[in-house]
Amino acid sequence: MIRTIAGVPAQLMRRRTFEEPPPVAARSLEYVMVKPLPARVTAAAVAALLAVAGCSSPTASSGGAGDAGTLVVATAGEPDTLNPVLNYGVDGASLIFDGLVARDAGNRLVPALARDLPTVSADGRTVTARLREGVLFHDGTPLTAQDVVFTYRAVLDPKVDSTLRSDLDMLASVTAPDPATVVFTLKHPYAPFLQRLALGIVPAKAFAGQDVNKAEFNRRPVGTGPYRVTAWTPGDRLVLAAYDRHWGGRPKNPGVVVAFVADDNVRAQRMRAGEFDAAELAPKLATGFDGQGGYRVQRVPTADYRGVMLPMGNPVTGDLAIRRALNTAVDRQAMVTGVLGGAGEPAFGPVPPSSEFAEPSIVGRPTADPAAATATLDAAGWRPGPDGIRARGGRQAAFTLMYPATDSLRKELALAVTADAKKIGIRVTPEGLTWDAITPRMKTDALVMGYGTPYDPDFVSYKLFGSALAGQGFFNPGSYRSAVADRALQQGRDSADPAVRRAAYATFQKQLAADVPWVFLTYLQHTYVVKDTVAGVTPRVEPHEHDVANSLWWNVHTWTKQP
Repeated sequence: MIRTIAGVPAQLMRRRTFEEPPPVAARSLEYVMVKPLPARVTAAAVAALLAVAGCSSPTASSGGAGDAGTLVVATAGEPDTLNPVLNYGVDGASLIFDGLVARDAGNRLVPALARDLPTVSADGRTVTARLREGVLFHDGTPLTAQDVVFTYRAVLDPKVDSTLRSDLDMLASVTAPDPATVVFTLKHPYAPFLQRLALGIVPAKAFAGQDVNKAEFNRRPVGTGPYRVTAWTPGDRLVLAAYDRHWGGRPKNPGVVVAFVADDNVRAQRMRAGEFDAAELAPKLATGFDGQGGYRVQRVPTADYRGVMLPMGNPVTGDLAIRRALNTAVDRQAMVTGVLGGAGEPAFGPVPPSSEFAEPSIVGRPTADPAAATATLDAAGWRPGPDGIRARGGRQAAFTLMYPATDSLRKELALAVTADAKKIGIRVTPEGLTWDAITPRMKTDALVMGYGTPYDPDFVSYKLFGSALAGQGFFNPGSYRSAVADRALQQGRDSADPAVRRAAYATFQKQLAADVPWVFLTYLQHTYVVKDTVAGVTPRVEPHEHDVANSLWWNVHTWTKQP
């Protein structure tokens, strides 16, 4: 039997629109592609290694990948599934599917499968969407309201292993009074509900008589998006072909190949070798392409933060004085300058400064304040020992800080935290691990994590800091609990009044700053390297996202490539 948590299978709690445990299957080919290589390995050596392994370049002709004009982009993360019901592209821009609404270059909602933005009743509890005419799925069948109803009901079905169910816990029912109309009835007003309608719509008939969790559709999907799937080789690539009958018009290129390369250094080496038209890279690796002929570096503003999650179940990190001391001891500005190469800004909370809900009073000192940190520890009885490490009651101020081994950025942040903590007498032991090794230890060991959204603060913070999900996978791994934060988060999602919501999220952010369940470090600029032959790239403020959705290639269907 599969163990479930709040109705969700435990192995599905790693919701990757939030945190990023990219799955790496135990295949020899994948191992060759993601194993870190020494810095002295040249691009030619990388190519030779791949050739020996029998791995063809994504630019080779395979499933349409060799067509002139086809774009090859490289990303670190790979989706677990291609089914929106099971969390693929939940916030839109999935390339394969469309939602009732989408987001434009300014992240404003625009109609997609709905012919106009859905309407909301005066009491905020009824939302009506009218479908665009003539929309066809990739198999040629027409989109109907029943497909929309099926999609949302599948998410709500307790038999379906969807981690999105709690996102829709305000939804009482979804019905189709006619083939072109969908009506959502809410249990209570929920201000950002229209943003939830970016979820990709699936064809109901594809799941007739099937278990949604195990359906072949999950790997061979049929959507309405600008691209259709022609091949998916796990650990290697996803091959997409332009859909000629897309309601928004045929894409400007014949297709896209998404190469999955988990290791940052290998991805950079392969970009330099000319295998990719665009690749996401860590800031320092991207900087290596600055000024290089044939390339340009795109630095994109985000709501994506990095921070240290401090578990309450650890006797050291569970101590408030330790947490507050660390919060004042870390030099965020040095991390932005040294680790991010200037591609970011200091972070002090989970609501980005660009948000209307950001609370300015929580912003602290961007540089370290070791005097304040040591004073906090002294007052709490943590005294320096002979080795300089503080102790209290026979316990040293020491803990392990985990990070994903293939993520060079998080490794550097972990090392920076380690160095800053040592200056105030706290011993931090950084440890690079696989996600499979990290997951069972999150309740007791600290972890460099990443989350963040430019959309609505409810989308991430409710699950990440709410007591109801404490200790449930990646939702609230440190088991933080606060009645004040809980009330504020609930009020923020229940009320449709903007003033009430702003006050609620201000209270939440202040409480979080007082309790310090995380030491927030930096907001990132996402950095990408793009060949000069590629045109049409339109950056927008990005969330903490993975795989092929809501990154620089959100509008890749408008890109073109010169020979």
